[in-house]
Amino acid sequence: MTNGTLRKQGEPAARRRNRVLIVDDHPIVRQGLRRLIEQEEDLTVCGEAESTREAKGAIRELKPDVVIVDISLKQGDGIELVKDARSHYPSLPILVLSMHDESIYAERMLSAGANGYIMKEAASDQFLVALRRVLEGGIYVSEVVGNSMIQKFASGGAYISANPIDRLSNRELQILHMIGRGLSTRQAAEALNLSVKTVESHRQRIKRKLNLNTGSQLVQFAVNWFSGREAGAAQAPRGP
Repeated sequence: MTNGTLRKQGEPAARRRNRVLIVDDHPIVRQGLRRLIEQEEDLTVCGEAESTREAKGAIRELKPDVVIVDISLKQGDGIELVKDARSHYPSLPILVLSMHDESIYAERMLSAGANGYIMKEAASDQFLVALRRVLEGGIYVSEVVGNSMIQKFASGGAYISANPIDRLSNRELQILHMIGRGLSTRQAAEALNLSVKTVESHRQRIKRKLNLNTGSQLVQFAVNWFSGREAGAAQAPRGP
């Protein structure tokens, strides 16, 4: 007997559905993902969150089987969330779903503790492949990212990217991202739990690495860089 109902002899038991937590700051994306996931017999959405604080609470209370995380969140960001979740829940599968360039972020997010990275422009069936891959304990990246990682490994770390963004550390990339979103130095410091002085030091290093001379040039670069990626943000994986 289960939940007060009898199952006839020979009747297959209901298949357990893996519980998915969606963490994204765009309601349209969350709604689209929920519709897509709920159509699957082995998956169900157990909750949603739009900030790192909400996500941490949801992970603790809902105990999901897998978490889908975007990099851009309403408060905080996905890099810090992935690091925190991995430190507290070592076996929790985490799939990063983002509009941000996988050539810049995928390897960084895997290093932070994610199990997979897929772009929001991917087809819905490929998203489901990625989700099930990490649920099964595997790693998911696109073929392009996988080949790039193999190339770096084969070169013994001597591989040099032509993209200046790759020169930035994870923290510097976070701060560039926040500048592009319009956050002030103080707001970035509060979001990352850093001092204003520390954020200012990071800003100076970012300018040097990107060959920018002034704070205005840094802001303009960050806004242009972020805007180019924000254009495709409000969408769930598209249909096949």
